[in-house]
Amino acid sequence: MNELAQIILLTLFAGIAMPLGAFLASIEKIRPQWLENDLRHGVIAFGGGALLSAIALVLVPDGIHNLSIIPVITCFAAGGIIFMFLDLRLAANDKPLSQLTAMLSDFIPEALALGATFTFSKEAGVLLAGLIALQNVPEGFNSYREIKTSTKYSCLQIIGAFTLMALLGPIAGVTGYFLLSDYPHVVSGIMLFAAGGILYIIFQDIAPQVKIEKHWVPPLGAVAGFLLGIIGHMLVGG
Repeated sequence: MNELAQIILLTLFAGIAMPLGAFLASIEKIRPQWLENDLRHGVIAFGGGALLSAIALVLVPDGIHNLSIIPVITCFAAGGIIFMFLDLRLAANDKPLSQLTAMLSDFIPEALALGATFTFSKEAGVLLAGLIALQNVPEGFNSYREIKTSTKYSCLQIIGAFTLMALLGPIAGVTGYFLLSDYPHVVSGIMLFAAGGILYIIFQDIAPQVKIEKHWVPPLGAVAGFLLGIIGHMLVGG
């Protein structure tokens, strides 16, 4: 199998984890109610931990590798500021889509990086695809719950939309492979921009949803999510 076909399959595999997470979220509510409540907040925390690990272990380290301090500051700060304005716009339109925004902001830059990475390390590309897929399952779960509770879309419509979003992975991967593999500084800038935006979303929207009074299990989800990122990072060879 040639490199292009491998990139398409790997990024599609990583993207399909989003509708998989949405499907798991569509399963009937768990009883008793306290377990359903803890599970929901725990998965939100797990997704937040996975996003934080993507920032700390993939997006920022790879982003700063090819850039000087001024572009690093500019790209990272721009991500946070622009995502703030996006959040304000969504709030003004009464559309709380922070989980979905964070999921795509994580998935697309990492898929771009996967395509660019594949030109010099197939092994790193394969392991990165696995890490992206593991992150996308809880992110798809949380995004489904968020959209379901704030819109009138049906289960099939949401899962179908997530399935179409999975196609963004191959598009980004192929773009990274053909257009950005010779411009690592551009990939780095995109990753830092996404990192700044995701960090804003974590502290503005995701982390506040995690806490439940007198419940201590959900925060462990954040620890588990970050640990997942550490494991993936070590497997990649970081």
